[in-house]
Amino acid sequence: MRVVPAVDIRGGLCVNLVQGDYAQETVFSEDPVAQARTWWESLGSGLIHIVDLDGAKEGRCCIRGPLEGMKAAGVPYEVGGGIRNRATVDTLFEAGADRIILGTAAHRDPVFLREVCQVYPGGIAVGLDARAGKVSLSGWLEDTGTDAIEFARLVEDAGAARIIYTDILSDGMMKGPNYEATRAVAKAVNIPVTISGGVSCLDDLRNARALEPDGVDEIIVGRALYLGAFTVEEAKAALQEAT
Repeated sequence: MRVVPAVDIRGGLCVNLVQGDYAQETVFSEDPVAQARTWWESLGSGLIHIVDLDGAKEGRCCIRGPLEGMKAAGVPYEVGGGIRNRATVDTLFEAGADRIILGTAAHRDPVFLREVCQVYPGGIAVGLDARAGKVSLSGWLEDTGTDAIEFARLVEDAGAARIIYTDILSDGMMKGPNYEATRAVAKAVNIPVTISGGVSCLDDLRNARALEPDGVDEIIVGRALYLGAFTVEEAKAALQEAT
């Protein structure tokens, strides 16, 4: 299992929200590129997870500058938030993205999802953000009645290479991920799943390894790294410990 450090960007700053609430924001760094580069140098392989929080609300890319800065710095990344059309997908791959994450657009426009999955095979992930088992959209501001597992099967059928599952009620709470909900999604599909939301300590990472047989091979960590609960190096070591 791989650790994926998260850099959430709002107003040009590195921030973290609690349960996706824009009113509960903590600013951790004023330089997203420097932050991403620091974690990448500690990581050594894999990707940095970038979220465009302004884009998620506005429906357009708001972080082109920082992304190009990461490309220039040699930082590989995946990015999501506000990606609603083919032109934006093309632009983000040109800006250096290794993986594009669709969320709201994947739910609202399955034809678009299928199209970009065909054009960029292996390059499109779907961010499945759920509150109490139901999909949420638009930066978690809009709840739907769509069942998370049903949606997971639909995006797999459309050709998505990966699902990034975030339990909204766990995110930013530092009380551990929702392992069972993530396992249920992973067991429902045959594509890899990334677990996200709530990691607070190294034991949360160790516990996540129990999901590997079900297809969960990545875990996103944000707030715990910012707060110094552990380092990227310690996270990698915890995930590589013998069982």
